[in-house]
Amino acid sequence: MNQNLKMMIFVVILGLVTSALLLGANALTEDRIELNKEAKLKSAILDGFDIEYNFTNIHDVFDDTITILEEDGYTFYVNDLTGSVAFRFEGSGLWGPIIGILTLEDDFETIVRITILEQEETPGLGGVVAERPYLDKYVGVKMTPSIDVTKEGATEPNQVDAITGATGTSNAFEVILNDNYDAYSAAWQALNE
Repeated sequence: MNQNLKMMIFVVILGLVTSALLLGANALTEDRIELNKEAKLKSAILDGFDIEYNFTNIHDVFDDTITILEEDGYTFYVNDLTGSVAFRFEGSGLWGPIIGILTLEDDFETIVRITILEQEETPGLGGVVAERPYLDKYVGVKMTPSIDVTKEGATEPNQVDAITGATGTSNAFEVILNDNYDAYSAAWQALNE
């Protein structure tokens, strides 16, 4: 009985010590994690605008070339040099949220670039939605009247080929882009009236 009590005390002490270490590590890295998230967002926006930067000057380049506008809870990132616009989009994919940055030309309908920040789709199938070769198919595509992700082969200015073997993710991505564009488009028009 005495041996069991000693073992239980040891396990409790070990659990408290490791918990304290993990909480301490979390507290020490919390600020760095937030800075990294901010840098990831800024780099996606700057990449969408094709603005050169490195990780030592990313914040300065961002502040010097990007204007942040807000309207009715929607945030827009405007390239001061070209007038092109970017915004963060989010929606439900097949297996989890898909979050990214959509960059449009100054006409607010032609896609310049899409970057995926987070996704939980099946690797090798729906996960292709985050890969640059697939996302590059959207460059030059029109968001109006609405984007159409099709299995039949893209022939219209608003069409993009679906991901082979990932119909659910393709359909979800189409809905995410269209829903976010509609909401941001209304806010953009209100901002520019």
